[in-house]
Amino acid sequence: AAASLQDVLAAIALQFSTTHPDIAIDYNFGASGSLQQQIQQGAPADIFFSAASQPMDELAKKEMILPGARKSIVANELALIAPLATDLKMTDISQLKYANIQRFAVGEFRSVPAGQYAEQVFEKFDLLSFLQSKFVFGNNVRTVLSAVESGNADLGMVYTTDAALSTRVTVLTTAPPNSHSPIDYPIAIVKGTSAPNAAQIFIDFLTTEVAQQIFEDFGFSRN
Repeated sequence: AAASLQDVLAAIALQFSTTHPDIAIDYNFGASGSLQQQIQQGAPADIFFSAASQPMDELAKKEMILPGARKSIVANELALIAPLATDLKMTDISQLKYANIQRFAVGEFRSVPAGQYAEQVFEKFDLLSFLQSKFVFGNNVRTVLSAVESGNADLGMVYTTDAALSTRVTVLTTAPPNSHSPIDYPIAIVKGTSAPNAAQIFIDFLTTEVAQQIFEDFGFSRN
């Protein structure tokens, strides 16, 4: 599952285990693009829960997910964050053009969906050339958050749900929804799983009111 789902899925697992004690959940979190590559290379997985459609589309093209098993579970937003002690004041992404910053933490554009969405925002606001020399790339959205928390980056772009979990960053502004592709979290059963029935039970549970409320508590929005 995508790194941005780590905390919410841990909470959901506790709830799930009370009603399905016979099904054990073993999570592996990382950047969605990296997890997609691992699955393609034969890493054992029953379920793939991505932070973007593209990695799931790639597995579907290679017929590596079960037909008809794919669902869109939740949605998210992008936040521009800074360390708590920042002097920066911004109300709009376009103001980045005038920001006096040295380091901007962002997810790898190739493999980290949060980075790919951020790249779309930078392109929309014509910021890529200005920010290019300032980027500090993280291999998942949580490493981006850590870079800003520690003060190793002046700014960063993460999901609003990641920012909400931290007491060491402040949200300056959020990216307009029309500045990037919809931040959609699809889930599917991986072809070749040895536990398709258990996998489907877990996916079905994620769509229940109980699970959806937990997602909302962690800042995700319903699709």
